[in-house]
Amino acid sequence: MTLPSSLTARAVTEPEVKATYAVDESVGVAAPDHFEVVRARDLDDVVEVLTYAHHTGTPVVPQGARSGLAGGAVAVEGGIVLSLERLRSLLDVDPVECLAVVSPGMVTADVKAAAAAQGLFYPPDPASSAFCTIGGNVATNAGGLCCVKYGVTADYVRGLEVVLAGGEVMRTGRRTAKGVAGLDLTGLFVGSEGTLGVVTEATLRLLPAPDPALTVLATFATLGEASEAILRLRRDRHRPSLLELLDATSIAAVQSIADFGFPAGCAAALIVQSDRPGHTAEDVQRYAAVLTDAGATEVAVADDAQESDALLAGRRALHHGLVAKGTHFIEDLCVPVGDLTRLIAAGHEISARTGVEISMSGHGGDGNLHPSFFYDPADEASRHRAEEAFGDLVKVALSMGGTITGEHGVGSLKARWLPQEVGCASLERQRSLKALFDPRGILNPGRVYWS
Repeated sequence: MTLPSSLTARAVTEPEVKATYAVDESVGVAAPDHFEVVRARDLDDVVEVLTYAHHTGTPVVPQGARSGLAGGAVAVEGGIVLSLERLRSLLDVDPVECLAVVSPGMVTADVKAAAAAQGLFYPPDPASSAFCTIGGNVATNAGGLCCVKYGVTADYVRGLEVVLAGGEVMRTGRRTAKGVAGLDLTGLFVGSEGTLGVVTEATLRLLPAPDPALTVLATFATLGEASEAILRLRRDRHRPSLLELLDATSIAAVQSIADFGFPAGCAAALIVQSDRPGHTAEDVQRYAAVLTDAGATEVAVADDAQESDALLAGRRALHHGLVAKGTHFIEDLCVPVGDLTRLIAAGHEISARTGVEISMSGHGGDGNLHPSFFYDPADEASRHRAEEAFGDLVKVALSMGGTITGEHGVGSLKARWLPQEVGCASLERQRSLKALFDPRGILNPGRVYWS
């Protein structure tokens, strides 16, 4: 493939640099031999790429920070990787309307900081917020640690600027607090994983800034008691802003790198926070009583921000603990909160039956767990066993009325299970919608809708 001369100035030609755009953070995906990379500088560059691609039938893979875990931003053979990372402008922060207008390459943490500077708050908080971008968050409808109270990215996107296949620029949504004119095309694009169009601007809803959070840490002798505590906390009139769950395997991994105060032999730990203005201390004391009544063996309550950070440190260390433990891939399943115990128990049963070590931790407050599957990178059969173990867990989650992905997206790695979740008729309607926006099928082909 030869790019037109007008695009070569934005193309990446150094093989070593180009290779870094070939894949995202997904395990098991392979880079193609032939592809081009174009780093867009502005809206006009995006329009030009999509106009050229549509006319020539060239596949286009939109990319942000390449931090995805579902194979949704991997280059395809003979295609163009369209990088949006240089579109990194904060276009507006409106403290009256409580909104921000940003380019897709803006790092999520930078958006949160810009909002905080105006006394406002952008709630979505993926674990990768220090480097993931708003465009990627919109593409996958990213969530994070505080979804139990604040929800996911879709709850904060009021409008989008999108470039369609063929180069047409379309605006969706609004800047106003209300608006019911026409169908919700904004909601259609959020979570579409770059298959319907390329987001070049997002109008985001902001909230008044909460108080600095205070933390409670509780450990349990059984998973059942921890699950009961989660259910009681969800019924609290003032729901926690964070409610994280660690199982025994996760706790052992964390404790292996440093002593974070988890007692030996505990089956589960819950980390709970309140950020309610003027009531954080009151809330965490009430949460502590709920945790104790549910059967917690030990409960620690923070009195200030320093203690709060110390109690949360074990959760923040989870990724490092799992990396130190060994090679693994991290997954993303969500079930009704009342079924968490059964899902975790199923993960442990699958681990015992298959010999694949599995940790079961994640966002307990909204039923979104991130099980990790360990394997030997030198043994391809070992990885396949781990993937089969995940497939077994997917079946369990779907049988509970759960979903194959709470926030990572379907990408290419989970597309095989999408028909089982949504049904063949629904999937065909989704494919028809894709064809309406992308008639030649050039946008992120091989993701989401294929099986």
